Amino acid sequence: MSGVEHIVVSSEDGGQRLDRWLKRKYEFIGQARIEKMCRKGELRIDSSRCKAASRIEAGQVIRIPPIPQESVLARPIKTRVISPDDTKLIQAAVIYKDDYLIVLNKPAGLPTQGGSKQKRHVDGMSEALRFGNEEKPRLVHRLDKDTSGVLVMARTRKVAQALTEAFRHRETRKIYWAAVAGVPSPKMGTIKYGLRKAPGRGSGGEGEKMQCIHPSDLAQYDDAKRATSDYAVLNQLAKRAAWVALSPITGRTHQLRAHMAEIGHPIIGDGKYGGSGQENQGDGWGAQLGGDISRKLHLHARFISFQHPARREIVNFTAELPRHISATWSTFQWDLEEVPNDPFEAE
Repeated sequence: MSGVEHIVVSSEDGGQRLDRWLKRKYEFIGQARIEKMCRKGELRIDSSRCKAASRIEAGQVIRIPPIPQESVLARPIKTRVISPDDTKLIQAAVIYKDDYLIVLNKPAGLPTQGGSKQKRHVDGMSEALRFGNEEKPRLVHRLDKDTSGVLVMARTRKVAQALTEAFRHRETRKIYWAAVAGVPSPKMGTIKYGLRKAPGRGSGGEGEKMQCIHPSDLAQYDDAKRATSDYAVLNQLAKRAAWVALSPITGRTHQLRAHMAEIGHPIIGDGKYGGSGQENQGDGWGAQLGGDISRKLHLHARFISFQHPARREIVNFTAELPRHISATWSTFQWDLEEVPNDPFEAE
């Protein structure tokens, strides 16, 4: 059993939760033990009682009580082994790397993080993205499993904190490209439907969907959140389909997918929000076009712009289209060179 320790929080560690800081420092300590130490007053911040979720700041003194050695045996440290195929896949997705950032072009179909049914994901493969660093890179935002495109990771905890704050306070610019059923009118606009989790847990998986709420009805739902998306039509195929740029002003779950479906123009390949109909006659409904057009989701995080956390200059990153979306663009003869990265700022 080790003795009582008093550790001063460094500037690198400030701003994070106490339990997460403790787990990084003592990987054998479980959550239950941390919460028990807090309840008993054994774990303290500047001599005051605290909770596992308390935020620690640089200069504070953390009192850590004696920890029984059997805790080490109770929770052995596991090292994640990344297969050669997954290592090759995730390293090939890197489009930019420096001492602070790694930027990926995330493949469609690869989840950003794991879940009960997701064992293979970007976060789990991040061990293969150390490139000599002691730490593996950290996620600072998310993309849906079936959405491809630009995904930013931080190479240190301090950079992750700075970027997470920038994303949270909308100090970034994100542009998505999508193929949608029908042609939105007007050709440039803003969607302001609020979003809430759809009720029900039936076979249709309604509990995993977001429900759009008209702005005038938001006050009726305690769990509804305001959401805003800009869109601009860049090209079209008669009245059957359109190439649109989308910019999420807020960052809600499934926001772009739910918003486009709500205005009658679901994203091609989106069976969750656009239905499974193959034929679309140009009325803006049905997420499948049939023929040679892939049934995969046609939503791609094309462009991102933000202030570099170290150089303090604006950096821009663009992700090439995945194969299934590129094939659709080729079929429709939509030329990538004819549109700006950010049509919302174009004159």
